[in-house]
Amino acid sequence: MKITTATLQPCTQALADPQWKFARAQVPRLEGWVLRLADQDGHEGLGYCHAIPAISTHGAGAEAGLAFLAQSLVGRPVDDLAGTMEEIDATLAYQPTVKAAIDMALHDLLARRLGVPVHVLLGGKLRDAVALSRILPIKTPDEMAAMAGRLADEGYRQLKLKLSGDTDLDVQRIAAVRAAVGEGVALTLDPNQSYNAKQMIAAFGRMERYGIALIEQPVPAADVAGLALLTRTLPVAIEADESAQSVRDVFRLVSERAVDVINLKLTNLGGIRRFLQAVRICEAGEVGCRMGAAFGPALLQAMSLQAASVIRRLPHACELSEHLHLQDDPFTPLPVHDGQLRLPEGPGCGVRYKN
Repeated sequence: MKITTATLQPCTQALADPQWKFARAQVPRLEGWVLRLADQDGHEGLGYCHAIPAISTHGAGAEAGLAFLAQSLVGRPVDDLAGTMEEIDATLAYQPTVKAAIDMALHDLLARRLGVPVHVLLGGKLRDAVALSRILPIKTPDEMAAMAGRLADEGYRQLKLKLSGDTDLDVQRIAAVRAAVGEGVALTLDPNQSYNAKQMIAAFGRMERYGIALIEQPVPAADVAGLALLTRTLPVAIEADESAQSVRDVFRLVSERAVDVINLKLTNLGGIRRFLQAVRICEAGEVGCRMGAAFGPALLQAMSLQAASVIRRLPHACELSEHLHLQDDPFTPLPVHDGQLRLPEGPGCGVRYKN
């Protein structure tokens, strides 16, 4: 059975909070593209390409990459996932978020054709649900505390605070959030590269009292030595994110034991196949990993959830519910209960277009 059509559909979503901000950019709107593959019997597979210029690519760049590759998929066997992706890698350099969309759509199409969830193609699930962490964007301490309180009341047991690199203000943010949620909620920090290693060591001396579970990418992406210094020095888990943009990056971080945890994303790594390679490297090197936040509709979160379900150990909550503050989601919802996201039933990734 072969792929008969490959079409693109825009997916533009406004954020419920147009002032949503992290250290590198403000994100009022999210541009993306959905790749739709179909076979001769009418089975359809869906993949999502996310486009945030400060993180991945511009919307026009994503469209151009997908348009360039999409027609080469027509006529390919539905079940030749590895061969097709090897050809895609050889055809276009870089553009991992574009390749991720293709990889997702191929997995979704084959799974729907076989009548099984995507996780079956990956070896089978190891869990039925994944604990979630929610993100607090950069705002005033009081605003972040109010948001944290609402999320804690909804049942989330881990929150991630975006920080700005202004130590005084960042400490105030952490203190306000901790006061709002009490001791029962784990707090993680994400400065998005806004500190250097020595600044982070000094700042942590003031932050530690508030019970920090993990610090994500405090230093610039290229400063692997700085990450390693923090991992050796601070009594808290240090996580790489922007430093882990490829499987090769993950191999270096693990082989040098530069971090305790690596934040992995389908969109950064080029899809499910590369994601699983990175997971196995982390497992072999006894470095923790988790599924990180990649903004996008329920389709992207459902694909990420399928992949996260086959990870052997998840010491920290994953970030798979950020679609909840995006508007105009064209896909069937993924409901969250008590701070957890359950694997959807049914074949493929488990979501579909609403119409």
